Amino acid sequence: MFHFLLRTIPRPILIKLSLLFQRFSSIIYAGNKYEDPINGKTYGKFLPYGYSGNAKRNNVLSPGTMSLERHRLLWLYLKNKTDFFTAPHKMLHIAPEQCFYKIFKSMKNLDYTTGDYNSPIADVHFDLHHAPFENNTFDVIFCNHVLEHVEDAHQCMDELYRMMKPGGWGIFQVPLDIDRATTYEDKTITDPKEREKHFWQKDHLRLFGRDFGKWLEEAGFEVIPDDYVNTFTPEQIDRYRLPKGELIYLCRKK
Repeated sequence: MFHFLLRTIPRPILIKLSLLFQRFSSIIYAGNKYEDPINGKTYGKFLPYGYSGNAKRNNVLSPGTMSLERHRLLWLYLKNKTDFFTAPHKMLHIAPEQCFYKIFKSMKNLDYTTGDYNSPIADVHFDLHHAPFENNTFDVIFCNHVLEHVEDAHQCMDELYRMMKPGGWGIFQVPLDIDRATTYEDKTITDPKEREKHFWQKDHLRLFGRDFGKWLEEAGFEVIPDDYVNTFTPEQIDRYRLPKGELIYLCRKK
């Protein structure tokens, strides 16, 4: 039933419904087996998530924050390895993740702008191929799980680089097939079912491989892949429900 709702309800409506769900989720899923580091609360179990096939995963969606494995890993990375929560930053958050949105918006050290094509929680609606911001505007940019959806990923990476200030940094995560050396694209594949089979989701236009970092470097970024998840013990990875093998791509503009 949960997977059926994910597939059939439009994303803007899902976001609104999930906000209602969060109000009583702590009671329904009470327990101490798993912990969400974003809100510091514990639960007896997490929810399943994923649209189809290998993408379906059990016990990964936090009932309290609606965070997935990658969100919780990013939170821990930002907290423990960056000055994100302490230093002043002018920040652009593209396709803002719901689990972060309210927290980031309330942070006094952030001059925080959100952008998306149609998200109801975005401040500015735009197409990332032609972003409406001047050159060298933002200290920090987050753009996670977006570049697999866009028509021209190279152009969008160029836009991310253009908008970032020299000395700034960003994190741009994508679904990554670590078994694939090079990114797989085929513009002749337009049927949603075929895209799901080839690119893991019906609205994906490519499947990034291990050359993802090179794509970012071609846009001008200094790319620092970080296997931060491997600094945690197996017990911690299970406790926080973190993604095994996930690389965090820290991108800097010199």
